[in-house]
Amino acid sequence: MAVCAEFHFDFGSPNAYLAHRVIPEITARTGVNFSYIPVLLGGVFKATNNASPMVQFQGIRNKNEYQSLEMKRFIARHSIAFTRNPHFPVNTITIMRGAVAAEMDGIMDRYVDAVFDLMWKTPQKLDDPAVTKAALDAAGFDGATILARTQDQAVKDRLLENTEASVDRGTFGSPTFYINGDIYFGKDRLADVEQAIIAAKE
Repeated sequence: MAVCAEFHFDFGSPNAYLAHRVIPEITARTGVNFSYIPVLLGGVFKATNNASPMVQFQGIRNKNEYQSLEMKRFIARHSIAFTRNPHFPVNTITIMRGAVAAEMDGIMDRYVDAVFDLMWKTPQKLDDPAVTKAALDAAGFDGATILARTQDQAVKDRLLENTEASVDRGTFGSPTFYINGDIYFGKDRLADVEQAIIAAKE
């Protein structure tokens, strides 16, 4: 049976980066590729009255400390290179529009890999256009062309449409996965995502 596996993401989510690094392991085991759907997390939060964990759990004793511990365990389990971005939170609207443009231009896989690394492996301030251009150039892209494409109305509209459609389906944060339409939220649900893929193939 055909399986539709989707990954709805924003580069500003460290958990989306960690999930992105584990997805190839799931693909290798199941033979199912994931479709990457760029969404704007700020728009998702606004539409769902949600907030980032840092804001959501502020003032709750031990909660953020536990979240940090679980992240360290996940990183160690999967041997992922990760560095907290000192510029966080980063306004991701430009680089998310860049993901849409990259998809339209047939270079999305390379772009997503590079920008996730530029956010969470060798962190850059990717809401500064000069920094973003230089970082994309260094990663082998034409930074000026990508930044120009982010101003195309078709690109802007596609990101807005992706975000609204994702929220309408149930998304409230990033990373969110859909397996044949069923929703799973968070990197901690990747085992469930894999099981759902396996079950759907039977």
